[in-house]
Amino acid sequence: MLKGKTAVITGCLQGIGQETMRVFAKNGCNIFACAYKKTDEFETEIKELQEKYDVDILPVYFDMFDNDSIKMAAREIQKAKRPIDILVNIAGITRDAIFQMVTMEQMQETFQVNFFSQILLSQYIVKLMLRNGKGSVIFTSSITGMDGNTGQLSYGASKAAIIAAMKTMSEELGPKGIRVNAIAPGVIKTPMTEVLDEKVIEEKLKDSKLHRMGTSEEVSNLIMYLASDLSDYVTGQIIRVDGGIG
Repeated sequence: MLKGKTAVITGCLQGIGQETMRVFAKNGCNIFACAYKKTDEFETEIKELQEKYDVDILPVYFDMFDNDSIKMAAREIQKAKRPIDILVNIAGITRDAIFQMVTMEQMQETFQVNFFSQILLSQYIVKLMLRNGKGSVIFTSSITGMDGNTGQLSYGASKAAIIAAMKTMSEELGPKGIRVNAIAPGVIKTPMTEVLDEKVIEEKLKDSKLHRMGTSEEVSNLIMYLASDLSDYVTGQIIRVDGGIG
């Protein structure tokens, strides 16, 4: 579905980002695989995916807390002189605390990674897309950004900000051939949800029509659809992938 395309994907070290890298490679996409640190396991997986699916995967390491690091990563991608078709913003953090206990430091850290860094990286990558007159930008929001969730004020607010930015970007970039959408995962089995209290997960799943957690692959398949030509007439949308919660 993505043969011949080139994507920039953040958060590739684990979870949904890692699975999206795998799904994209399987579907013939060349990838700039962005991660916050280099590991032997990550480098090995990249080599295996390249050999298995005959695609090019270039690891790009940078710190989303550091705007200068983001700029350097964008320059590295630019120097490769490949036309960029897809940008998938997945990397994120959570700093959970109930409203009365949330600190400004927690708010600033969450917004830096979940919002500010993603908008900055998108500005650089969209410039490359504009040269080709087409592209697909996909943000990862959350049902928490739409519905709210106890103890996740910082996280939910940052994910709501992503939705607002996506809507504005789709208005501005649509006439230039660039589609912008967002997905809103629910309770997905990832390293981020592994640290949650089981009772919290159980309460969420009670409201789910499917009564189970989702998988990273199920989320990645939706991302692949939004990245592919099958969604050429889809932009400005926030699509929930949550098993029918709420």
